[in-house]
Amino acid sequence: MAVTGSCHCGAVKIEVPSAPEWLGRCNCSFCRRTGSLMAYYPDDGGVRITGETVPYIWGDRMISQHHCPTCGCFTDWRSTGESYGKVGINARLLDGYAEEGGRSLFEGREIEVRAMDNAGD
Repeated sequence: MAVTGSCHCGAVKIEVPSAPEWLGRCNCSFCRRTGSLMAYYPDDGGVRITGETVPYIWGDRMISQHHCPTCGCFTDWRSTGESYGKVGINARLLDGYAEEGGRSLFEGREIEVRAMDNAGD
């Protein structure tokens, strides 16, 4: 079942094909600063992002980090070239995501959060 979400101001809408199976807590300098938790989906068309986003590209220039130009919410990352077979969506923007007692929940159930070691930046 599709899951929807949006940035804070609602200008960017997100639709993913299903609830995430797990979330990634990336430790790169960007994700640490934005506090994002990433949900991963195949990049073959199952994810829809509508509304204007602005890309931020840095470091090895392999991915673009997108954010809403109005409210500034980090929405997603996409490959800038060769496909990785996936895209990353900021799960904190998805309807159904919540935090309680230091735990991440999706639709009321605890969801696994995996450490992603990308600090080579």
